[in-house]
Amino acid sequence: MEETRSLTGREKFGYSLGAVAKDMVYMLSASYVLYYFQDIMGVSAVAMGIILLVARIFDAFNDPIMGIIVAKTKTKIGKFRPWLLIGTLTNAVILVLMFSCPVNLSPAGLIAYAAAFYILWGVTYTMMDIPYWSMIPAFTKGGKEREGLTTLARSCAGVGSAIITIITMICVQALGKVFAGDAGSVERVGFQWFAIIVAAIFVVFIIITCVSVKERSTVDMKTATVGQMFKALFQNDQAVAVVLAIVVVNFSIYITSNLVIYFFKYDFGGHDWYNSYTLFNTFGGAIQVLSMMIFYPLLRKWFNSIKIYFIAMMMCIVGYATLLIIASTAMSNVFILFIPAFFIFAANGMLSVLTTVFLANTVDYGELKNHRRDESVIFSMQTFVVKLASGLSALVASLAIQIFNFTSDTAVTEAEKTIDFSEGVELSQKMGIRMTMTLIPIAGLIFAIIWFKKRYKLTDEKIEEIAAEVKKQRALDSKAN
Repeated sequence: MEETRSLTGREKFGYSLGAVAKDMVYMLSASYVLYYFQDIMGVSAVAMGIILLVARIFDAFNDPIMGIIVAKTKTKIGKFRPWLLIGTLTNAVILVLMFSCPVNLSPAGLIAYAAAFYILWGVTYTMMDIPYWSMIPAFTKGGKEREGLTTLARSCAGVGSAIITIITMICVQALGKVFAGDAGSVERVGFQWFAIIVAAIFVVFIIITCVSVKERSTVDMKTATVGQMFKALFQNDQAVAVVLAIVVVNFSIYITSNLVIYFFKYDFGGHDWYNSYTLFNTFGGAIQVLSMMIFYPLLRKWFNSIKIYFIAMMMCIVGYATLLIIASTAMSNVFILFIPAFFIFAANGMLSVLTTVFLANTVDYGELKNHRRDESVIFSMQTFVVKLASGLSALVASLAIQIFNFTSDTAVTEAEKTIDFSEGVELSQKMGIRMTMTLIPIAGLIFAIIWFKKRYKLTDEKIEEIAAEVKKQRALDSKAN
């Protein structure tokens, strides 16, 4: 490298701010675009499900293409920062436009608007996300410094996601009441203004990142094509085992995350349902962070990673079963829902850590088996399958919304004085959503447990053996060269 000095606090802070902002934007889109277009704007749930699935698959294939473009870029300010700025500015504009859908469009026009802007949002987000993570080698020395910055940025990204999960509906209601001209447009106007605020924070924070961080070296950015990803995957049976488990687990959890806002609005009910929804997410988000930072390290002292995986999966199943039981009673206190929330969110936090651990293990295994280290390719596949799972779960959630007739006029409208949206919703509709957001995930998790138990063989002892063999193989290859 041209410079060997360590990262300054200013650089770490500036880069971390970017992580907070980019995941605020991502979570706003990932968690609320279905609700916004289907429940508020009245777009067909099935149409939205198809749009979200197609967009996510397209976005997953677009990732490697953007990687190649960034790798070939050469400017006076580097190859990463130009795309980081361009992607951020365009994505911020698209985000605002996406949540500013005109109210006078025809049903076909609404579908076209949703499809166009959601796909554009995904393309422009990829435009800044790829260079953001890829630029780390350009201003770090490697080793502990690089690992430490990556960990810090990932943690800050989690903070950004948690912020949106916690404050969105409270802010939407507050902003809507201030800026809406009539009661019927509170949520629509609230989302528009909230998107404007989030987009502004996004732009400011990324500009701080670009000013704080200087690319101090020219790095050889390695990118993987979709063909290379699948080739590396299918030549590594342990990677196949982990990737399929990731798809199923994320698919199961994302179904619930897509439907939970409908559950609180149309089932749990109450005129201040969004406050209960916020409390639930605040508690869950805190538990998820604690599970990553405290629960997992504690369990790791007594159990290996595979056992912790099964513990987390069983916790998740218990959480979903408890949620179904509690939801099927005459519940009225949100704090009771903290019981299943603890199990589900704690499990999700540990599983997110285990995903990285298991994938890292398959890299060494693949190097020993295929005499080729596919680290970047395998981790690119992780992004691909997570987006695929997200798209599939959105489709299933949308179909459930359509089948059980959870449309914007199902319950009492906002234009009326009584704003308890659970009124007018039949018990059969409520049970349909309850079962979709619990029983389908339980079935998926059971499959993932059976699949993983049969297919994944990389125990701690096996990993140590592989590491020793890889070391010998590298020594022999070095002598041969």
